[in-house]
Amino acid sequence: MKLERACARRAFISQSTVAGAVAWTAGNLKGSPKQKADLIKVGLVGCGGRGTGACSQALQADPGARLVAMADVFSDRLEGSLERIKAIPAVAGKIEVPPAKRFVGFEAFDNLIDSGVDVVLLATPPHFRPAHLKKAVDAGVHVFAEKPTAVDSPGIRSVLASCKKAKKKSLSVVSGLCLRHSLGFQELVSRLRAGAIGELLTLQANDYRGPIWYKERQQDWTDMHYQMRNWYYHTWLSGDFNVEQHIHFLDVCSWAKGAYPVKAIGMGGRQVRTDKKFGNVFDHHSVVYEYEDGAKLFSNTRQMKGCKTGMNAEVQGSAGKARFSERRNGVTIDAQGKDRWVYRGEDNYVYQAEHDKLFASIRAGKPINDGEHMAKSTLLAIMGRMATYTGQEITWEMALNSKESLGPEKHEWGPAPDAPIAMPGLTKFV
Repeated sequence: MKLERACARRAFISQSTVAGAVAWTAGNLKGSPKQKADLIKVGLVGCGGRGTGACSQALQADPGARLVAMADVFSDRLEGSLERIKAIPAVAGKIEVPPAKRFVGFEAFDNLIDSGVDVVLLATPPHFRPAHLKKAVDAGVHVFAEKPTAVDSPGIRSVLASCKKAKKKSLSVVSGLCLRHSLGFQELVSRLRAGAIGELLTLQANDYRGPIWYKERQQDWTDMHYQMRNWYYHTWLSGDFNVEQHIHFLDVCSWAKGAYPVKAIGMGGRQVRTDKKFGNVFDHHSVVYEYEDGAKLFSNTRQMKGCKTGMNAEVQGSAGKARFSERRNGVTIDAQGKDRWVYRGEDNYVYQAEHDKLFASIRAGKPINDGEHMAKSTLLAIMGRMATYTGQEITWEMALNSKESLGPEKHEWGPAPDAPIAMPGLTKFV
């Protein structure tokens, strides 16, 4: 499944079968390998298309996985997700979510964690990720955390602290930065590390897409209802396009480089998506990141109707160039004096692979922790947004230590944050 197609069809759910139906008995996960006869109790938090897909993949990752609890702020989303999961033949017999374990509202996550789960799938709007991750780790629960991991710098610092604690508690934390699980991308990164195109001088991350969904306001919705239903268009909830979606290929570039940039400068704005209903996010960003050794990463995003679409990353080295793409035969190397290399090995489904990795680590009692790269790649995207919003050069240290907190102090139905649209040159770095 290409990333482009997968992103356009967030509700896609694999219909592959799971062999070996066995009678399973509950066991204790914490701190030791899981025996093959143990259940792994899964809780889903955030029941949209991505959460529904992640749940299906988690249940297929291990024969003993059982969905035992669900949480969402909206009951219709929870019930709709549950029905879609039940309709999947491969996992239909692995769902045990009675009404008492279907938690709704802003307190739903706390109730789910208290209900007794071994693994939690975090797929809410990104604003909630740092707090949910912290509570999950404090409770001794393994975590799958969708990307991005935060929308602001205080959130990043919280995530780094939580992942450090997860290591001490022998808990697995796996990130939804799924392209790192692509066999073709892994092979290309390995070759770049071995010097296939020499020193990496410039990188380019492209993310060109069309418009996305919008939900018309209903008469009984408060401002908070409206923003939560249309979370993507509000920076405090999504982080903006540069953070919420473009993070995939920004992550690929710094994975390939083996480092994170030290500064960024850029431009962006709202050229097409200007209506008030689109909240305060931009519809395009263009950022130039610079690494400590002088190499540069050129990042371009656009989300506009009627324009050419495409997502990829390109790397120029001192002895050739390389390309990362989910298109067929799209992982390539053109090295000086050599024939073109094209990855022709196995194509794997990256969304499934990340859950296979998580559950295998739990079974083996060998925890894995994606905390550093999932936090730093999110900060990379936030740094770019800071540069486009303010019009200023933003350093890595500035971004990491920023005191700007985007969310409200309290989550409740009623008023919602009234964030202005950023104006480069006027909007201040905080």
